[in-house]
Amino acid sequence: MAPSHSIELSERQQGQLLGIARQAIHNHLAGLAPPEPDKPAQPLRARVGTFVTLTRGAALRGCIGTLQGTLPLHLAVADAARSAACHDPRFPALQAHELAGIEIEIAVLSPLQPLPAASRELLLGSLRPGIDGLLLEDRGRRSTFLPKVWEQLPDPEEFFAQLLAKAGLPPGHWSGTLQLQRYQALSFRDR
Repeated sequence: MAPSHSIELSERQQGQLLGIARQAIHNHLAGLAPPEPDKPAQPLRARVGTFVTLTRGAALRGCIGTLQGTLPLHLAVADAARSAACHDPRFPALQAHELAGIEIEIAVLSPLQPLPAASRELLLGSLRPGIDGLLLEDRGRRSTFLPKVWEQLPDPEEFFAQLLAKAGLPPGHWSGTLQLQRYQALSFRDR
């Protein structure tokens, strides 16, 4: 089954979003007001989940986003870009001199889809490597992996075990209160 996206973006619109993300980071680091984009086309005003991932070389430098849209897409991208650059708790804030070497990737998410699974085996059999992102919630804990994480964790068992670990749950965890939702992503990068 092909990935299902909640929004279609032309290459031009993808480029606009990447430009908005880079400009938002630049303005934030320079102490300037956020950029005011011209009247964006309708797809850029859609309220959908989005993540902005920053890398330097092959190394992650920040990743922040939301699974469900509360802001128009162009504003959500700007906000996530600033947050990924300066507020991802795993990394020190990006410095202005680093921005030129940063690659920006944006993931625009489809709506969350409940993924009922009566057992771990049924869950693992229903996951689509390279296509599905997964949101896990249980016992007050929550974690997600974007579909691109399959590049590093191509085995469904390992993907799920690492998602559990990210939520602070043991790798063999399974319970009747476990809630799972899948989503897909339209991902694009600037370099």
